[in-house]
Amino acid sequence: MRAHVSAVLMAVVLAALSGCAQPHPPAPAGATSPARAHPDFSGFWNLDMKVPRDPQLLAQVAPNTAFLDDTGPVEFPAGEFGGLKLKPAALEAARKWSPYEQLKPENACKPPSIVYAMQGPFPIEIFQSDKLIVMKLEYYDMVRIVFLDGRKPESDYPHSPEGFSSGHWEGDTLVVETTHLEPATITNNGLDHSENVRVLERFKLGADGKTLLSTQEFEDPQVLDNRGVRFIAWSKQPGQHVYPYECDPGFAGNYSPPGEVKSRKK
Repeated sequence: MRAHVSAVLMAVVLAALSGCAQPHPPAPAGATSPARAHPDFSGFWNLDMKVPRDPQLLAQVAPNTAFLDDTGPVEFPAGEFGGLKLKPAALEAARKWSPYEQLKPENACKPPSIVYAMQGPFPIEIFQSDKLIVMKLEYYDMVRIVFLDGRKPESDYPHSPEGFSSGHWEGDTLVVETTHLEPATITNNGLDHSENVRVLERFKLGADGKTLLSTQEFEDPQVLDNRGVRFIAWSKQPGQHVYPYECDPGFAGNYSPPGEVKSRKK
């Protein structure tokens, strides 16, 4: 169902993209064309953990921010939160976390929010115009829309895994603020953010135009006493597209708590 909804949303968004900006002629890698005032992030990007951290992006990270070194397939063990300082209630909830609860059929295919999804080991595809940017994640078939026209969310705007994202340019860097996220995992080991989490991302092209660099800062005073940040980078791979995620909750049946024996019907 979610994949179908994402496909419909993509069709609507792409139609909007085609109507809100005229196509621009291709520009050399890392450059901007006369018709485009900002870098073009369009294309297929694969997570690349070999790209060194960008000192200019890291210099803009706010004080009192913990750097989470868990981008990609790396995950923290139980009780490790990468320097994040948890409120007492959040710490108590995290201590009760069980991976087997997470792997129940009703939870196995529940998508995270962008706080966890953006750093996952899956590619993204970006479609860009002068009015908005669409990020299509292979992970859980998520589709993000970043509005560039200054609009704000309505008072009754719903919370979702993607939230509401508003972006603006600071030179060659795209700055994106996201709110209205559903509560979801931060570190996939029992630490969840609340619906009041605020995410601040910065995106820029590497010098060669073939890498996309970003920092993802997040703060949630309801859950954390400090802030967190991840550095995430992708390499461009032309001619490719993201595939449907097609999560099957049936795989959860392969897991059970230690000592629990699955019953069989005779």
